[in-house]
Amino acid sequence: MPFKSMLYTASFFVFVLVFSQCNNDQKTTAARSFGGYESQVKWGEHLMTVGGCGDCHTPKKLTPQGPVDDSSLMLSGHPAQFPLPDIDRSLLESRNMFASQTLTFWMGPWGVSFAANLTPDSTGTLSWTEEQFITALREGYSKGIKGNRKLLPPMPVEATRHFTDDELKAMFAYIKTIKPVKNIVPQPLPPSGAASAAAPPASK
Repeated sequence: MPFKSMLYTASFFVFVLVFSQCNNDQKTTAARSFGGYESQVKWGEHLMTVGGCGDCHTPKKLTPQGPVDDSSLMLSGHPAQFPLPDIDRSLLESRNMFASQTLTFWMGPWGVSFAANLTPDSTGTLSWTEEQFITALREGYSKGIKGNRKLLPPMPVEATRHFTDDELKAMFAYIKTIKPVKNIVPQPLPPSGAASAAAPPASK
């Protein structure tokens, strides 16, 4: 083989080797940046899963093995069409806690709270900014807007406030990729006693 051809061949293999090494370095750097996952979205999916976000925000179906996620309504919050059960709220709210069969609404001394729709629909988080998401989970404000009401139990703000900014950004990136579900979640209800006290007297 002529010397010039050998030189070209050697140069080509050196280029391939360097390119492959750079590519591998980039993948390694990305994996380190995303908690060992190949992308921010995959890391966010992992964090949402192990963080138990679907425990309250994904409606459940009852089976002989217990409640299981309704995958068609993933992270869509409390179904708007499910009414409150016909129960005496005052007895439950004073000393107990009650959850719906979908595990998306909860009743206790704080009143009644409904799991929010986290899907990227106009009735969910479509218009949310990354900053709003971080504020909601870090500071516990509804819709991540300071001055809004505080998030109610069982939202574990005391735990979610410890997520890092990068982790919260990954979670936000993930929810922007899931299937949008149109579902207008009801507003929370105050404790039944407070509602009665605030109500004007009935006209005679």
